[in-house]
Amino acid sequence: MTDPVPSERRPYRVGYAPGAYDLFHIGHLNILRHARSRCDYLVAGVVSDEMAELAKGRRPMIPLVERLEIVRSVKYVDAAFVETVPDKVETWKQVRFDVIFKGDDWRGTPKGAKLERDFAAHGVDVVYFPYTVHTSSTQLRRALDALAEPAHPQLPEQFTAERR
Repeated sequence: MTDPVPSERRPYRVGYAPGAYDLFHIGHLNILRHARSRCDYLVAGVVSDEMAELAKGRRPMIPLVERLEIVRSVKYVDAAFVETVPDKVETWKQVRFDVIFKGDDWRGTPKGAKLERDFAAHGVDVVYFPYTVHTSSTQLRRALDALAEPAHPQLPEQFTAERR
């Protein structure tokens, strides 16, 4: 996916919107819609199952190949890229984007500051978008986990032991 034209000579702006995109929801769509409005060509970075587990401590519920197909099918996305390394600068070396988009939950954090420092050295802008508070993959996962739990709590052992 390496662009043969250096970014400083390109007549268009390439944006990059990384994410797990697990349990795709309106927050994901909002990020991609807003990102596309701020660039001419949008690449969505879909993190691999292993990368998601490394970052979040758990594997996505939806396998990578399905998440990639969902994101690739969104009308705001021009291309989808499988992200397999934790270092965003390494990803930039492959994709060569001009701007990276993140949720504003990164703004003012140590990881956001590092992202800004790392990309300033390469002339890449970091743009934050509002995090969709009322919907998140974490909340959806919790709801699904709750549905998978037994309908009745376990009875204490004293009520389940055989009578003698």
